[in-house]
Amino acid sequence: MTTTPRNPATAPPGRPPVVDLATWQAARNELLLREKAHTHEGDALAAARRRLPMVEFDGSVQVVGPDGPVPFLDLFQGRDELVVYKHMWYDGAPHQGQCEGCTDAAWHMKDTVYLNARGVAFAVLTTGRWDEVASFVEFMGYTQPWYSVRGVEEPVGGEMGYLTCFLRDGDRTFLTYSTTGRGIEPANGSFALLDMTPYGRGEAWEDKPEGWPAGRDACWYWRTDADGSATWGPTSRPVPQWTRPGATPVESLGRHGDHS
Repeated sequence: MTTTPRNPATAPPGRPPVVDLATWQAARNELLLREKAHTHEGDALAAARRRLPMVEFDGSVQVVGPDGPVPFLDLFQGRDELVVYKHMWYDGAPHQGQCEGCTDAAWHMKDTVYLNARGVAFAVLTTGRWDEVASFVEFMGYTQPWYSVRGVEEPVGGEMGYLTCFLRDGDRTFLTYSTTGRGIEPANGSFALLDMTPYGRGEAWEDKPEGWPAGRDACWYWRTDADGSATWGPTSRPVPQWTRPGATPVESLGRHGDHS
């Protein structure tokens, strides 16, 4: 059962207007038309991706993992397709100083069982020195394979912060797709859920009705203090790190550029 105030204008400020269920349903149905169009356009884009040409490269190039140098071809784990996340890295920075957005994205990809079931392997690549990377992976408790591509050229190495797809045909390897900018958002299901809420992600760029809580700079909520309050203050960490043993508040952000 729903109730409606006699005067919708008395609804608390900064919140949606209060209406009866029939009025809400009519507005919801109107939005649904746009949502379905968005879904169909996404399907069309996926179909276009499947028709992109591809670039062959040397799959024997060496990357470094827990067992030392291995050929990139090994990352396929015998499968025909491979998706990698390219994790940014700041040399010498402590755990709490690594990239907030990459920490968040990699955390959301802890389990790739459905990719594997479809014959798709997954790995995380980064340009960090392996000794630093191994320590970070152990601290975070990541279960997916990580590899250092330090000094390796595109398309295996190069710029970080993207999702990239590869195809294998025997010993031949091909680059098929790579994201740019916000293209990594599909890896983070939290974004899609936040976009369904009245207040959204809480970022400054979002289009909000007048009176809504003011957004802050993009990604501000990727760091919190020990109490879960979003902050870039001196005792903050990337959010996923607070679930890890030993993730106590620190007196310095230890972010890139802050370390000696």
